[in-house]
Amino acid sequence: MDARTLLEPMGSWAWWRSWILIFVGCSIMGAGFVLFINPYNFVPGGVYGMGIVLHNIFPSVQVGTFGYMFDVPLMFTALLVFGGQFGTRTVLAALYTPGFMNILTRLVYPTEEAVRSLDPALLLNGHLDLSNDLLLTCIMGAVLVGVGQGLVVRQQATTGGTDIVGMLLQKFCGIRFSTGIFLADGFVVMSGLAVIGFGIGTGEASANGWMLTLYSLLMIYASSRVVAYMLDGASYDKLLFIISDHHDQLKKFIIGDLDRSATYIKSRGMYTDAARDMIFLVVSRKEVRQVQHKIKEIDPRAFVVVTDAYETFGEGFKQFPDKNEIQAE
Repeated sequence: MDARTLLEPMGSWAWWRSWILIFVGCSIMGAGFVLFINPYNFVPGGVYGMGIVLHNIFPSVQVGTFGYMFDVPLMFTALLVFGGQFGTRTVLAALYTPGFMNILTRLVYPTEEAVRSLDPALLLNGHLDLSNDLLLTCIMGAVLVGVGQGLVVRQQATTGGTDIVGMLLQKFCGIRFSTGIFLADGFVVMSGLAVIGFGIGTGEASANGWMLTLYSLLMIYASSRVVAYMLDGASYDKLLFIISDHHDQLKKFIIGDLDRSATYIKSRGMYTDAARDMIFLVVSRKEVRQVQHKIKEIDPRAFVVVTDAYETFGEGFKQFPDKNEIQAE
């Protein structure tokens, strides 16, 4: 049996695993909307946020159905404009999520009237009514949506929606991608304030409309942080600049104990005008305290600057991303 035969099952499993994670991520995100967002009229941007706004005006149409109404035209537009850059994974993820939300909504509400009202008191027969704990509800919804989106994006797909709007604004209006998403989500949130908070289109203004808008903004921020965590990890690496006269001992510690390398940078003191080498070192966050204690032990008079390294690529750290890989920021 040659090496190619051995690798084929592994490659096949990686393909299946990627698709499984996409659908799991979409399901988690859909559950977050159905259980913790839609019943409480939070409007966390995106096509589903706009779906929540329109559901208040047209309660006979489910939020997921409005998702289809926005996503399908946006996807066709993106396919025409961007062609091959807009992948099959994104198309299927965007088509699966609204359908899953509609099915789950009918499963967790007892009647058709309950589906129309999305009354949290009727959600799972009242066993998941968090109307008196909106902050907890907001955080739970943000975490589920962020985890779901993070799983999808890690497989090099998106769920469509305002991502496509951001891409189109960047191409035709010269607006940065992140700014385009912010503008699209901001429009959705303000629409929610107008419809749910002020009652425009429904005639029934919510007494806590302003609070719902603030919760929605908190949810957008929290879910974006969860997505970033899913893609980049819990913490940044740390970057150290070390000026010391005990280079031999520090070199032995860095190479021998830390099992890392570092770089000497030529520098010159402004006060003394003396030339000396400065050590440039990158370590993980958990190694910083160990390095600080060792420097203090070797040279208490050393000068050290510690700062965040947002991303570190190379041996011992992250692999360089592929050309078309989606990044958190």
